[in-house]
Amino acid sequence: MSQQPSRSRSKIEDILPLSPLQEGFVFLGLLHTEGPDLYVGQVAFDLEGPFDGARMRAAAEALLRRHANLRAGFRQRKNGAWAQLVLHDVDLPWQDADLSALPEDERGPEADRLAAADRARRFDLGRPPLLRFTAIRLSPGHVRLVMTNHHIVLDGWSMPVLLRELMALYASGGDPAALPRVRPYREYLAWLDARDREAARTAWQESLSGLDEATLLAPAGSAASTAPEHVSFTVETEVSGALAAWARGH
Repeated sequence: MSQQPSRSRSKIEDILPLSPLQEGFVFLGLLHTEGPDLYVGQVAFDLEGPFDGARMRAAAEALLRRHANLRAGFRQRKNGAWAQLVLHDVDLPWQDADLSALPEDERGPEADRLAAADRARRFDLGRPPLLRFTAIRLSPGHVRLVMTNHHIVLDGWSMPVLLRELMALYASGGDPAALPRVRPYREYLAWLDARDREAARTAWQESLSGLDEATLLAPAGSAASTAPEHVSFTVETEVSGALAAWARGH
């Protein structure tokens, strides 16, 4: 991970502090430098019908220009503190893969392999953007768009907003005029900094006052060597509703 800020300050649009969660991601990135990064996320969706790769790439580039936090890299300053440096311009990592010439039964597994390989590639947190795209053509009318990102710049709550904007920018040819004004990320950081930390510390001390020893969250052992997987299954409506109610209540 890069640890020194860029010497060319003209490339820097803003310098921001880290949120507590981002500090945790930086710590984990420094602690575990080998093997898969468990905080690299990926989403893939299939597009059917005509697909203009150049237009989608322009839409993704417009998305980066629109959101400053997607152009942030994380560097250690001379005083030892970490900061996120937002660059004016970044090059979007984009790959195209055409699998339409393969036998039909080989296209899906090969697309899965390409996506898995992309997810396994670690990001350098000091080199933005921490977001990349791969467009995999499976047939003349079927493209799988894969977006890979680091959790430090994007979370699951943000994903629907990002994808809606990406599709809107694709439809408009990269013109953001029809989209609402972006609320700067620095406003959230300012709000966070204005919170009463002593009150928060007191609240947590009171909440945890009944614990007389550390709580074991996971068994001791070496760092994980494989990325987590999703397991899908179906349950009855009553079971699903009861589980949702239990989760809300806790």
